[in-house]
Amino acid sequence: MFYAENAEVLTSDGQKVGRLDRVVVDPDSKKMTHLVVRKGFLFTKDKVVPLDEIESTSEERIVLKAQRDDPDDFPDFEEIHFVPVRDDGTSSYEDRRPASKLAWYYPVPSAAWWRLEMGSYPGFQRPPYVRRTDRNIPEGTIPLEEGAGVISKDGEHVGDVERVFTDQDEQRVTHLLISKGLISKSWKLIPSMWINTVSERQVRLSIDSLFVEHLPEHPSQD
Repeated sequence: MFYAENAEVLTSDGQKVGRLDRVVVDPDSKKMTHLVVRKGFLFTKDKVVPLDEIESTSEERIVLKAQRDDPDDFPDFEEIHFVPVRDDGTSSYEDRRPASKLAWYYPVPSAAWWRLEMGSYPGFQRPPYVRRTDRNIPEGTIPLEEGAGVISKDGEHVGDVERVFTDQDEQRVTHLLISKGLISKSWKLIPSMWINTVSERQVRLSIDSLFVEHLPEHPSQD
């Protein structure tokens, strides 16, 4: 299977859900676990979709299985929490609570309410908090952006991730299709064994730029 940059994500009955934004990868095992689908159409926020919820992929589309009444029930990619600050100025991550539970004191974008209320309640102060963001992906995995830069061993930018190919049975990444150029675009296929490290916006290779340059060009996918 392969997952193409910006591919449209559809329900099994053809409803548009959103577009592929990231693939979630374990950088050690190279196994893919989830997709991050950019909000739009049926998804009100960026959502995390497990790979076992995917029915099929093609050049431009990813189709979900027919298992959910409401596709928007998939977990949000990111959840914001407001963690109370202790008297000593520290905060405990274990004290975190969902943003919705703290909405009663969190400032509304349209009004600085704590200023308005100070006249009625002398000494009232804005509640201290620390904003934290959780990501609903497995610990140790990386949400790799499709379009992430690919850097060779000698530090050269050799292309950008355009497609991620996986083994259909184990869902391990087998190859990256990288592209370079704007007007005259070229594609190269990079086996996952040549991947050294993975971060959200960058893939670093264990081969140098000259080696990449002499790889055979992959046929254009346009």
